[in-house]
Amino acid sequence: MTVEGNPAAKILVVDDESSMRELLSLLLTKEGYDVQCAENGRRAIEILQKGQFELVVTDIRMQPVNGLEVLKQCKAISPRTIVIMISAFASTELAVEAMNEGAYDYFPKPFNKDEILSVIAHALQQRDTEEAPREDREGPLYFGCLIGESPPMHRVYELIQRVAKTTSNVLLTGESGTGKELVAKAIHRQSARHDQPFIAVNCGGVPENLIESELFGYRKGAFTGAASNRKGLVEAAQGGTLFLDEIGELSQVLQVKLLRLAQEKTIRMIGDTADIDVDVRIISATNRDLEQMVVEKTFREDLYYRLNVLPIRIPALRERPGDIVLLAQYFLSKFAREFGKDIRKISSYALDILCNYEFPGNVRELEHIIERGVAMESSRIILPDSFTISVYKRKQQDRGPAADLVEIPAQGFDLDRYLADAEKRMLLQALQQTNGAKLKAAQLLGITFRSFRYRLLKYGLATEDELRNSDG
Repeated sequence: MTVEGNPAAKILVVDDESSMRELLSLLLTKEGYDVQCAENGRRAIEILQKGQFELVVTDIRMQPVNGLEVLKQCKAISPRTIVIMISAFASTELAVEAMNEGAYDYFPKPFNKDEILSVIAHALQQRDTEEAPREDREGPLYFGCLIGESPPMHRVYELIQRVAKTTSNVLLTGESGTGKELVAKAIHRQSARHDQPFIAVNCGGVPENLIESELFGYRKGAFTGAASNRKGLVEAAQGGTLFLDEIGELSQVLQVKLLRLAQEKTIRMIGDTADIDVDVRIISATNRDLEQMVVEKTFREDLYYRLNVLPIRIPALRERPGDIVLLAQYFLSKFAREFGKDIRKISSYALDILCNYEFPGNVRELEHIIERGVAMESSRIILPDSFTISVYKRKQQDRGPAADLVEIPAQGFDLDRYLADAEKRMLLQALQQTNGAKLKAAQLLGITFRSFRYRLLKYGLATEDELRNSDG
């Protein structure tokens, strides 16, 4: 691993265990950092009073001055110094207290060497970015609304730029929650129609008996309650873009009328005999298999080919795992501002869980998870307990048959308790299968060793002393 951005940063390592000091010193020096060590908290404070450090890595449990006091003194002496806490005693309470005092992150021992190096490098890069003069730059935001730097998203960006230059109809496909409407807006904003209306219609969200009048409008007296002429959404999009979401939900009758719009560029209002010429670009979206619907005769083949001139498939979030952290941080900043909370970070534990989750609801689900986490969190960092997700929907190369779903009784049941019991059973089963080898058990469950330790403590399946004395 090479350190980018600040290879000569000064780092202070504080630990009363000589082996840990030597390990961290060796690791960090090899990365090009200027490393100094302190054998206890008192010595660390003396060193901090004499010189400036960009970052401090300190143990928590030390005598006579502990790591939390080192953290407080460090922030008082040099508020800009980054402090990362480490401890053999992993507990949520310690993490919360450390984060509330201004710690950047918290690692239980034993930690993953590559992971802590990555966190240190990222922390220093973030510090450099915040201190450097701000320049106008797009960063990870593309076209003003899409977020992602993964190869699948870059392919989407390229397609957006290509199709935006044309006037042909576009069909967006992909699972629910992937951001199809955002892609439609990006195409519109990049097109020559960007200064004209963008009208979005959820074809599955409007009752069937109202969708026709909503789309095409009606004349006064066309039906009971039609007291005046009303322009439809298609005509409202004149000169611009008409976005039809959930296009597969349209009835056969509406499909015929939409085909006429796609072919002839004309519509007829309900109760009228004259056609109206319209100039709209149609962008459709669906999470259904339209080709299969054509085979099943539930979607018109001629309409399908009219709409599917330029297809774009939006990848599911599990297909772009490199964007999970980026999106999570974006939503964290968004909801922290909205709720007026000083929460700037998601703990490493919590990120482990997010990065090993399948996200059946895609980006929309991630957004809701972070929103709830910010709303429920009382500390300055998002911890795993603020999430409500199933750890069993994790990414696997070869998944076995899905377990049968529990029958929900008529009176309802406690989902959180059910999931917690299921998680405990899986932890115990993994330990049983590996004869108590915790590292192997974590690998069996597809989670990091640090995350496995955290869950053992959370459910009382192991004590801090047992974990400290464990060899994994």
